[in-house]
Amino acid sequence: MSIAIYPGSFDPVTLGHLNIIKRASCCFDKVIVCVMINASKRGLFTPEERVDMLRRATERFDNVEVDFSDELLASYAKRRGAHVVVKGLRAVSDFEQEFQMAVTNRKLNPDLETMFLASSEKYTYLSSTVVKELARYGADLTDFVPREIIDEVNTRIQQKMQERKGN
Repeated sequence: MSIAIYPGSFDPVTLGHLNIIKRASCCFDKVIVCVMINASKRGLFTPEERVDMLRRATERFDNVEVDFSDELLASYAKRRGAHVVVKGLRAVSDFEQEFQMAVTNRKLNPDLETMFLASSEKYTYLSSTVVKELARYGADLTDFVPREIIDEVNTRIQQKMQERKGN
């Protein structure tokens, strides 16, 4: 069985992420979408909330599993029996960092390969950061995040804005 891991912070999951998940699910017997912690980012949602949102957004894909890990990706992949990491690339600027991570992961786990999927052109501009900024200004998120989580994103952004006003 071919198993791939699609890691990310998914804070929140976007339609661009879902596009990569859908395409990867056609290439592998099983795709594990793994919420991981990015120490350089301050999360809007807890890891548990992100896992829940991803599960709801991906339930239509029979061969997609959603998980959380706070360990190194190379170690997680070995433990789960995965030999491929799937990474989406929006622009050339993404490649340098992702390439460095791919080489590092292969050094830590020589059986681990990285497969880069070019973002669909309609999502090249889209990131979780963009979604959060749009939500701060009350923009319609229909074209940016799965419909299952629009209300949660808007509510959380409003809560954070109220907290900042209170401080």
